[in-house]
Amino acid sequence: MRTTDVARHDEAKCLWPARATLGEGPFWMAAEGALYWLDIPGRKVHRLELGGGAQATWDTPLRIASLAPRRSGGFIAGTEQGLAFYEPRTGRLERMLDPEPQRPHNRCNDGKVDAEGRFWVGTMDDDEKAPTGALYRFDAQGHLARIDEGYTVTNGPAFSPDGRTLYVNDSPRRVTYAFDLAPDGTASRRREFLRFEEAHGFPDGMTVDAEGGLWIAFYAGGCVRRFSPTGDWLAEYRLPVSKTTSVAFGGERLDRLFVTTGRVGLGAAELEAQPLAGGLFELDPGVRGVAPVPYAG
Repeated sequence: MRTTDVARHDEAKCLWPARATLGEGPFWMAAEGALYWLDIPGRKVHRLELGGGAQATWDTPLRIASLAPRRSGGFIAGTEQGLAFYEPRTGRLERMLDPEPQRPHNRCNDGKVDAEGRFWVGTMDDDEKAPTGALYRFDAQGHLARIDEGYTVTNGPAFSPDGRTLYVNDSPRRVTYAFDLAPDGTASRRREFLRFEEAHGFPDGMTVDAEGGLWIAFYAGGCVRRFSPTGDWLAEYRLPVSKTTSVAFGGERLDRLFVTTGRVGLGAAELEAQPLAGGLFELDPGVRGVAPVPYAG
């Protein structure tokens, strides 16, 4: 990781002090003008309308760690029991498949849709100890492909604006990997793109902007950092909470950056010092994001 002149920012705004146990998985729904996000252990889906500020929350039948809209309606979800189709308003959940039935201690974690409408999802050891997790690609025809393995906690993924680079985090190892990504979804030439020190925290959820910058939330790092496509550390945005978990661009112009956070594992003194832990925050990134694509299935 190369350090240039890192721009420091400290202007995070809390939009929703939801006190989520582990907020995660934010994504923008342009058709609704709303941001969705999750509380994984709290078993909740949250929705915030940016125009009027209306809030909605639905309980989930399983722990859902990732969620993305489907072109045919509803959502695709990465759950503690594999992939599923889900509609939060009705509570209907249709289980599709478990990618790892032979690994009962694993669960799905972060997931994103690429420009071709394929859902990429990682798995992880639920105890966050063993390197039993893997990265999968799930296409519109229902075909599942294992792309990479040996992860303890798979996070991300993210895709460069031109669709040629795939980024994936293994959070406990404090490593961000990059892959070459072909139009047919083949990922190759895995290499270590970024490696972080203990003081930086753990690289968690991430996204890219229209200029190719990679934005990573740092769990136990209390910040979001932006990196160039060549690995330069460009900016750091501090938040008033330590458990920053994931990021997503949204808003009418895709020029607003939303950050989920958690409060899991914080002691009484830490919670007193971080009353907004578990809230949804907004940063002013100064750049625009890439329009999200729905799962094609």
